[in-house]
This record gives sequence, structure tokens and C-alpha cells, in this order.
Amino acid sequence: MTKVTARKVTTHVLQEMKNRGEKISMLTAYDYSMARLVEAAGIDVILVGDSASNVMAGHNSTLPITLDQMIYHGSSVVRAVSRAFVVVDMPFGTYQGDSKNALSSAIRIMKETGADAVKLEGGKEILESIDRILSAGIPVMGHLGLTPQSIHKFGTYVVRATEESEANKLISDAHLIEQAGCFSVVLEKIPAKLGAKVAGELKIPIIGIGAGREVDGQVLVIHDMLGITQEFSPRFLRRYSNLSEEIQNAVRTYIQDVKDLEFPNDSEQY
Repeated sequence: MTKVTARKVTTHVLQEMKNRGEKISMLTAYDYSMARLVEAAGIDVILVGDSASNVMAGHNSTLPITLDQMIYHGSSVVRAVSRAFVVVDMPFGTYQGDSKNALSSAIRIMKETGADAVKLEGGKEILESIDRILSAGIPVMGHLGLTPQSIHKFGTYVVRATEESEANKLISDAHLIEQAGCFSVVLEKIPAKLGAKVAGELKIPIIGIGAGREVDGQVLVIHDMLGITQEFSPRFLRRYSNLSEEIQNAVRTYIQDVKDLEFPNDSEQY
């Protein structure tokens, strides 16, 4: 495995990348083995997403995953990483409406995982929590647009901010997040023109997932882009492999070899 020796990615490095126009690459990872592969490939940012609730635990939404579970996933990823910047999602219920709980939850994540930052969904509504977390010196990444933790409020995963009023609120929230001191913002499933406008107006890096190419970087769920999951096929997703088929074919071959006494062969036994 190739060992990455480039300098550690920090909030300062990410800002430098935006300033010089270099796009930021970001993928999710939830365990040591996958994070080790992603790190070795040279990814800039690893997101330990609450999407683990879906792809790792089989839930229908991100809501069920707990703080303890996110810490478990986060610490597993951090042990594999030396260069990439690691961000851990704060799960649903750990920061909405209670800034003291938000701070204690963020502190637990940072202390128990060794991650570089936390990520929160929402704008003006969670500004008090953002302020309190930042006051402890913990870097915060924002998340606007489609916010999966609010799926019951929206009732659907359709494109957000297509109407002028919602688009204006998103722009306002993005500025509020920047002014509060967040180092970056994720924009999910919004019109490309709106993504470009936000990236142009804000000084901090804007990472898109279904927000067009004119933002400062891109993020995808690794199980989706590798084709391990097949059920999820939004327009913004590009599959770079079809590991679902490859893994199943390998397992079928193994099963057949076991049944036919082809495995283990003479050189594979003692």
C-alpha cells in the first residue's frame, strides 16, 4: 500500500486550497480498513458521516445513530489516518435546541476519537450551539441545503432551495455560519447556480454533494461511489466501481471452491 507522506491537512490548508483554486476531495469512511485505503489514495478530507446509520447499520434514515456509535466509528477511522483531515458528524439530538449538550457532545467526540472537527446540520436555528462549540476551540463544519436529520420536517429528499425564499434563507444561513467562525460548509442537493453563488460570496471552503461543480470541493458516500450500495441512485452520484458485483462474484467462487474441494489446495494447507 502506498504511504502518503504529504503534510497533514488542516483548516488552514483547506483555506489555502480554496484561495488558490485547488478543489478539495472528500469521502466518507466509517471503519479502519476503508479509511486506511482512502488515506493511502490521497484523499483530502474524510467525513465520518451519520450516513453510517444507513450504510453500516441498515436504518432508513440518519436519525437512529447514537453519539456513542459515532465515537466508535470516528475513533476507528482516526487510527488509520495520518494526513487526511477527519470530520465527525454530530448525530441527531446532540446539538439541536441545547447548546450545553452540544458542547459536551462535541468535546466527547474530539477527546474520544481524536478527530479534527465536527459537522452540524442547520443555520440560524443552531447558531447558539455552533457558537458554544467554537468557544471551546473546536473547529465546526456547517451543512445546509438538504439536511438528512430533518427528513421528517421536509418529508422528502428532493432538491432543496429551488424557491427564492428558501434560496435566500440558505444564503443568509451560510453567511451567518461563516461569521460565527465555521471553517467550511457542506451544501447538499441544491441548484448548481445557487452553489456557485454561495461559494463565490463566502471566503471559507464550500463542499458540495449535488451542488454543482463551481463549489470548492466535492463529497460522496464511499459505499455509493464504489457501487457497494445499489439502491441509492440520485443524479449527483457517479459510481466509480461496481464492488457489489465483484464481491458477490468472489463469494460465489469461494462457495463453489469449498463445495468442490478446490479450496484449500495442497499449497494452502499445512
